[in-house]
Amino acid sequence: MTAMTDYTRLDAWIDAHFDEEVRFLQELVRVPTDTPPGNNAPHAERTAELLQGFGLQAEAHPVPAAQVRDYGLQSITNLIVRREYGAGGPRIALNAHGDVVPPGEGWRHDPYGGEIEDGCLYGRAAAVSKSDFASYTFALRALEAVARPGRGAVELHFTYDEEFGGLLGPGWLLSQGLTRPDLLIAAGFSYEVVTAHNGCLQMEVTVHGKMAHAAVPATGVDALQAAVAILGALYAQNARYREIRSQVPGITHPYLNIGRIEGGTNTNVVPGKVVFKLDRRMIPEENAAEVEADIRRIIAEAAAAQPGITVEIRRLLLANAMRPLPGNQPLVQAIQKHGQELFGEPIPAMGTPLYTDVRLYAEAGVPGVIYGAGPRTVLESHAKRNDERVALEDLRRATKVIARTLCDLLGE
Repeated sequence: MTAMTDYTRLDAWIDAHFDEEVRFLQELVRVPTDTPPGNNAPHAERTAELLQGFGLQAEAHPVPAAQVRDYGLQSITNLIVRREYGAGGPRIALNAHGDVVPPGEGWRHDPYGGEIEDGCLYGRAAAVSKSDFASYTFALRALEAVARPGRGAVELHFTYDEEFGGLLGPGWLLSQGLTRPDLLIAAGFSYEVVTAHNGCLQMEVTVHGKMAHAAVPATGVDALQAAVAILGALYAQNARYREIRSQVPGITHPYLNIGRIEGGTNTNVVPGKVVFKLDRRMIPEENAAEVEADIRRIIAEAAAAQPGITVEIRRLLLANAMRPLPGNQPLVQAIQKHGQELFGEPIPAMGTPLYTDVRLYAEAGVPGVIYGAGPRTVLESHAKRNDERVALEDLRRATKVIARTLCDLLGE
């Protein structure tokens, strides 16, 4: 059987089973995985049940409850499906995450309905990344039905800790020695193959002053006024980040965002405490330790200019950037070849300004790429916004790209 005949038959199998794939994705969307609060074990249980219906046995790996609670979540059960074909080939992992931010407001569609309209399936996590639970599962099923590989192995990794950084998702599977793949494909979008991404530093800053009655403000120390000065210093630094340029296509420059601020007790009280949270995106060329030290310096210097003010700084998250590893080229080349044929346009290899839990595989020495079902941009997918959706034709074609890529890498 020629490779091209395999491709034709793989495509035909996926077309013949596509309605089943869509129903599978609808079932996944209908089980909420809002994180926080992060009660994600029920979704893993439902996923394993659906996989069992396809003849795929999923190993359930629950993270200890105390560890999950200390992390700020309620439950995590990660899944591994192992399919062993024979000696001599690579072990390829396909990873997608099921946890997602809460739906928020403004939806025209039920965020847990899996509704279909104008060729799109709507729902929270429909694009990022329950769609790739479906694309990876059905690519694997097509591979086994048509190509019947005799070497290597495929593993499906369905994990539930991307929103909080991945340490209890892929990080936990790797640290527990539950997996050691040779190559990785992780959930992404269809029109580019991502080989690098930004890092992310998140910090909580508490500015302490002294409360006082607003009628006698001089008896207090205004924490909000001091926080404004600190924020001004951070925003000024953010403007300077534009001068630092990444050499990775798709990634521009570092940037900083203040995403949450709270403080004070009432309108007639001088604020005694203000807390804000910042997010600093790091380009692949930056050193995370140096970035954190610089942010701490800027905050400390601005606070020192405010009499009576003290500051506490707590790191919430440090996610390193993903850098391309030697050995990922077979993945890149196969996805580009099949992506161009099936989507009718070049599939560039590039970086993304997002950060993902895929970096944890890279840090463990596993060459990987990010590719899956979805549109050209996060904005187009409505990920993390109202009416998140995936175009069903993107899902269909991405499934074919993955199946063909597995066929190439596991062929004789």
